[in-house]
Amino acid sequence: METIIALGGNPNSGKTTLFNELTGARQHVGNYPGVTVDKKEGIYNYNGYRLNIVDLPGTYSLTAYSIEEVVARDFLVAQKPEVTINIVDASNLERNLYFTIQLLELGIPVCIALNMMDVAKSRGITINHHKLSSILQIPVVPIVARTGEGKLELMKTVAELARKKKERKPLVISYGADLEEAISQMQKKIESEHFMTLLYPARWIAIKYLENDAQILKKGKETDPVIAKTLEEHVSKVSRHIQQTAETYPEALIADCRYGYISSLLKQEVMHQQYDEDRLYTSDKIDKVLTNRFIGPVIMLLILMGLYQFTFTYSEIPVGLTENFFGWLGEITYNSLPDGLLRSLIISGVIDGVGGVLGFAPLIMFMFFGIAILEDSGYLARVAYMLDRIFRVFGLHGSSVMAYIISGGIAGGCAVPGVMATRTLRSPKERLATLLTVPFMNCGAKLPVFALLIAAFFNKNEAIMMFAITIIAWIGALIIAKILRLTIIKGDPTPFIMELPPYRLPTFKGVMIHTWERTWQYIKKAGTVILGISVVLWAMMSFPGMPDSEVKRFEQQREALKSLELSPSQLEEKMAEIEHEEAATPLRYSIAGRIGIALESITQFAGFDWRTNIALLGGFAAKEVVVSTLGTAYSLGELDPEESGSLAEKLASSPEWNPVVALSLIIFTIFYAPCFVAVVCISREAGSWKWGAFSMIFNTAVAFSFAVAVFQIGSLITK
Repeated sequence: METIIALGGNPNSGKTTLFNELTGARQHVGNYPGVTVDKKEGIYNYNGYRLNIVDLPGTYSLTAYSIEEVVARDFLVAQKPEVTINIVDASNLERNLYFTIQLLELGIPVCIALNMMDVAKSRGITINHHKLSSILQIPVVPIVARTGEGKLELMKTVAELARKKKERKPLVISYGADLEEAISQMQKKIESEHFMTLLYPARWIAIKYLENDAQILKKGKETDPVIAKTLEEHVSKVSRHIQQTAETYPEALIADCRYGYISSLLKQEVMHQQYDEDRLYTSDKIDKVLTNRFIGPVIMLLILMGLYQFTFTYSEIPVGLTENFFGWLGEITYNSLPDGLLRSLIISGVIDGVGGVLGFAPLIMFMFFGIAILEDSGYLARVAYMLDRIFRVFGLHGSSVMAYIISGGIAGGCAVPGVMATRTLRSPKERLATLLTVPFMNCGAKLPVFALLIAAFFNKNEAIMMFAITIIAWIGALIIAKILRLTIIKGDPTPFIMELPPYRLPTFKGVMIHTWERTWQYIKKAGTVILGISVVLWAMMSFPGMPDSEVKRFEQQREALKSLELSPSQLEEKMAEIEHEEAATPLRYSIAGRIGIALESITQFAGFDWRTNIALLGGFAAKEVVVSTLGTAYSLGELDPEESGSLAEKLASSPEWNPVVALSLIIFTIFYAPCFVAVVCISREAGSWKWGAFSMIFNTAVAFSFAVAVFQIGSLITK
């Protein structure tokens, strides 16, 4: 028997830590139907009782302001999970209980997981969880999600609650005489007309109308426009009265009453705190240094540099082993298959294409490991706090920082969730400026390109180069954001309010789960999307083949050599040169080769040859394809696999390449058009395809301008 259990709570309450502790590797990530918000599910077995745990998006409220809140509420209403585990931060009990109260008002079966009891204790907070359970009439189980303490008791309680399948009456809170009279009248109307009562409690619907909940208002109009209009008129009348008598709005009054209820609840011997005015909590003491106005940014840059040093130092051996494995695989395939298209497809299209991307999987994994530690410790939230002052100068918002970080601000993110993270920005202007510039961050798809070029031309300063690339991406994104905010996206900035979670010692299990999740997504993409694109590009680079005139030319060259009086060694050397040229020539006459050569008249100003052009065209689909296409392009025409080294070695020895060309390509890769999926996401979030098209055209123009400048100046300096 399988039972659905929802896991909900505020951001930074330890929800994800508990989910990982309960489900471990028995979890998978997808999307909620119709939206691009992550849906995490995992399995927990309790005495043969299979509990399917769904990790809801973190949210402070069930009033639907953001897409995450809509998703969480819709899941609770539509799926009707047997139990909702509400994880509550014991050290911030009053604020966290606001979400709990809303769950109870909706009539949802709830079990409170009272988390961070160790943090609460260290802050002199004592909580009587038995008293809290008695007042709210729901189970309350104290836990420490980070260590797993209380996990078994929590799941035993949840399993028992799920077995009982007991319906719960919605919690009723008094909202004052004026609002209660309005709620009562609206409730009668809703019940008599059965207006959305199959989905929600009637009283709850009335409250949501008073809160001006956009989703409920929209759904009400779709259900019955006449009743919806009647309710909206009633709300308008009440709202005018509240503004005249109390100088506030119904939604604010409702929030005040909820907090008043929570405050009175806590005073009933539920919570006691020993106050010490001179006391600083551990997190506050650390923050006095790490978020210091002058020292904080320096430490932040040192941490970033340390992350890259760690990544490149410890990933060097596994990256080398992975590259050797694909080289060995190519050699085995070469010796096993006869000469022809099949061998070319498998070696050049699959092994050298996908292998070029997968070769950097260990480096990606080490990068994700370091980022997971920074994320789970609570430090990334401090980065957002510190950068808010800088972002405001460039016309952005403090919340834009997290969108940048998610997109790859510390290398290894993804532009798609970064674009979606802009939903937290209330100002449409700041939101648009942010989602148009987050693709400039160094996402995980760009990392293989950077890693390849750094290994080929800057291998003595790998960490410094990666650090410089990160700084260039941030500076470029901020400057472009400022230009956009001064021109096509004008508007005033909005204030930034952010909650800093306490510092926590990351658990090995949690860090490894986060690392594996992200690395597996990278590997899976290489084995599906990148594989498909690599095969298509191999076909474009293999057909229609060399024309008869070229075949005849090479035959004439061979015949001419034989007629010359050359020593056997000289003849063999000259023949080898002709064979190499003949093997590489079909690529120039292929569909992709002709496109690349046609573009070379323009791209030569940035130092890009026709092979690079082919790779960059593939990068419009996915940035990893740049590496896989270069791998394919430089393997087509090879005669002996034993002579071929890694792709980095091939580029380093190629006469068309040098450090200036590599730097030009790095700059272009940072700034050019987002991948196709990101463009679709930008169009959807901005509400128009014109912004997706703008992102592709504008970003590519900016990238090419920067690349030309770098190549031309660099070429002059190195002459």
